[in-house]
Amino acid sequence: MKRAVIIFIILLFNLIFQSTVLQYFRINSVIPNTALAVIISIALLRGRLEGCLTGFGAGILQDIFFGNSLGYYALFGVLSGYIAGRFNHNYYRENYALPVFLCFTGTLIYESAVFFTGAFFDGYLNYFYFLVNIILPEAVYTAVVAIVIYRLLFSINDRIEKSEKYKRKLFSIK
Repeated sequence: MKRAVIIFIILLFNLIFQSTVLQYFRINSVIPNTALAVIISIALLRGRLEGCLTGFGAGILQDIFFGNSLGYYALFGVLSGYIAGRFNHNYYRENYALPVFLCFTGTLIYESAVFFTGAFFDGYLNYFYFLVNIILPEAVYTAVVAIVIYRLLFSINDRIEKSEKYKRKLFSIK
């Protein structure tokens, strides 16, 4: 329960941070997708189930506050959390290469899916322009920011795991 509340607070903080503060740190009108970095980081640290639930939570918050339909970003969040969570096993958590790589490729796939399901059906057919001017810069920006987000979530997860381990020892019957 404690973990769920903390993840919800992280998602709310991320939503507010991404929609307010990060607007002042635009590079060529591109901001990092910190929600995707949070989803991928939690999925790598905790696995597929928590990755899916975090992706659903982050996506539904984006749908409620910024989306045109309910469930659009939630679906992409769940899929991102599931795919990133598959890399949870046999993974050295202190290594930052995998979170950065997954955030980069995840952003490429995520934003391409948004393009093909959104802008493409609106009649905007120039995917190459969208890829070069929006998707690739956003993927690089998200990958760089993912280092900070992953490190922060790694330390939060470590503290929660230590408190859960202590409680298990405290209430175990020997």
